[in-house]
Amino acid sequence: MNGYQKYQKQYFPANIENPEWMKKDSIDKAPIWCSVDLRDGNQALIVPMSLEEKLEFFGYLVRIGFKEIEIGFPAASETEYEFCRTLIERNLIPDDVTIQVLTQAREHIIAKTFEALAGAKHAVVHLYNSTSVAQREQVFKKSKEEIIDIAVFGAKLLNDYAAKTPGHFTFEYSPESFTGTEPDYAVEICNAVIDIWKPTPDRKVIINLPVTVSHSMPHVYANQVEYMCKHLNNRENLIISLHPHNDRGCAVADSEMGLLAGADRIEGTLFGNGERTGNVDIITLALNMYSQGVDPELDFSDLPKISEMYERVTRMHVYERQPYSGALVFAAFSGSHQDAIAKGMKYREEHASKIWNVPYLPIDPTDVGRVYEADVIRINSQSGKGGIGYLLEKSYSLNLPPKMREEFGYHVKSVSDHAHKELSPNEVYDIFMRDYINVSGRLSVLSASYRQENGITADTEILFDGKIHKVTAVGNGRLDAVSGAIKSVIGNIYTLETYSEHAIEDSTKSRAASYVSVKDQNGKVYWGAGVDEDIIVSSIKALVCAVNRMFASQKQ
Repeated sequence: MNGYQKYQKQYFPANIENPEWMKKDSIDKAPIWCSVDLRDGNQALIVPMSLEEKLEFFGYLVRIGFKEIEIGFPAASETEYEFCRTLIERNLIPDDVTIQVLTQAREHIIAKTFEALAGAKHAVVHLYNSTSVAQREQVFKKSKEEIIDIAVFGAKLLNDYAAKTPGHFTFEYSPESFTGTEPDYAVEICNAVIDIWKPTPDRKVIINLPVTVSHSMPHVYANQVEYMCKHLNNRENLIISLHPHNDRGCAVADSEMGLLAGADRIEGTLFGNGERTGNVDIITLALNMYSQGVDPELDFSDLPKISEMYERVTRMHVYERQPYSGALVFAAFSGSHQDAIAKGMKYREEHASKIWNVPYLPIDPTDVGRVYEADVIRINSQSGKGGIGYLLEKSYSLNLPPKMREEFGYHVKSVSDHAHKELSPNEVYDIFMRDYINVSGRLSVLSASYRQENGITADTEILFDGKIHKVTAVGNGRLDAVSGAIKSVIGNIYTLETYSEHAIEDSTKSRAASYVSVKDQNGKVYWGAGVDEDIIVSSIKALVCAVNRMFASQKQ
């Protein structure tokens, strides 16, 4: 691909030997979470959310468990300002929830911001200015010292306005475009701000290290984070926050490695909404922890409902392959995958396993509001016997014998292939009912009564090709006796191969399912099934279906 010559690395590696974060292999506790959906996410929408939509979204974020929520840029628009005032004046912010607002280091903007925050019980005022080489040289045309002066000016103003505004305020500073900033210079400007704010154990300061634009691989960012943690003044009274964007598709990795490197806090959004490629997806981060036995301290137990709200108020779409959230992320179409999942679920049931370890499913789909029947086993022309059989068993309590399960699996795949579409569970069940249970044809057994004589004697009425035959036959069981009666009418053209049965779990009434296979004179096997409250009747229905399927096949 031509044109690559004009590109070069825009990041500055941190000079750090033997990084501590590389000795860790997992995150062992949840960070402080801050949702920026209502600010960073909202400003990236084609049509920003209305006041009512932002209020609804805020309520969802609270219910999910967010304790810090960035609500906007109050000085940016009337809607942003009104939203902030509405939350405060209507007392819509729980006592344990802190709102956060963004401001530039400009006095009229800071003044408007504190005006919007007046009376807030808990609020983070987030000050930022850009520090990267590209921004300093091209946008602001200022020296390093002049950029520091901007940050210090803003920091002093926050002190002044906080002192005269009713409410409780925490300060946050971001060297925006941190990833394109020299690490030593980032330390210098952050320390200048820290020295103005003078954090204490009771009044900590948040230093946010944003991946405003992603320039490097995640380990480079992790080294930068650890370097900052080791060189910032008053580290014990700082909260190190991360704000990764996803330009290189690395926002999740940046966040996870950044946490290993010493960060305490994550700013992100639901489903990764945000500028350009979006912010880090907090759902993915949280459930990654969850999948390794760490409580994320956020409640994503009903992702379908959260997705519905998000799509409605943002007019965005949750991608079908979005980790954990997408409509297809738990779906298994492949036959081998379906079989492995079905066997894994069976193993788990048989061993009463308390630990989740099912193949192809990193977490239990039901933990996030999904259902196996509709979301996991998906049926199309690529599906296999295992998945189709599992679906019938779990959804309709029909436990097909292995060989029948295989045959029916191929039958369903063929239907899907010819229709060129996915089949719903109901459609699979309807196929089974049509082609294996309710199979009418040349043969039917109108009645059968039994007596114990020379084994089992069956007195039957058999309808074949429109003519009724009254036949008595003997067998080693009721089904065998009826089979003998059928053969006396249609001829000895099949052998009864297998028979199995089971009760159907149904709270309303007791029913039984029976499965029968017969083999014709050419060695071909045909399956039939029957369901009835009487287990003998269900077995006869299954036999009749198998024979009628044999006749239908021979006719073709």
